[in-house]
Amino acid sequence: MNKTQVANLVDKALEAQKFAYAPYSKFKVGSALLATGGQIFTGANIENSAFGATLCAEKVAVGKAVSEGKRDFSILVVVGDKGQLIMPCGSCRQIINEFSPECLIAISNEKNEIDFRIAKQSLPDAFSLKA
Repeated sequence: MNKTQVANLVDKALEAQKFAYAPYSKFKVGSALLATGGQIFTGANIENSAFGATLCAEKVAVGKAVSEGKRDFSILVVVGDKGQLIMPCGSCRQIINEFSPECLIAISNEKNEIDFRIAKQSLPDAFSLKA
């Protein structure tokens, strides 16, 4: 993964962020997920007045990918709002680990600051039913 490829995914996550529905937190998040094979899936957070029904941007992107038969991911870019670098929540980390524990997670913001993690390192001892 080179800088140009990562920058392209950051741009796609920023574009997805524009579609976030965040009337409660006022904090918009966008994501872009690169599946092995090259297909990109984007997501934006979708809040709900019943807060437990809220969808994280990462869950939206993974859900789109899995629903189209893609279950192996190379990199997930998450773009926070208001200059913040944010890691996926614990639930999203678990979902990424379910499919691709070696997936690179890139956290970024509108200032193009960026940091990287490996999914399995972001959630040590992730739950798994795999033998």
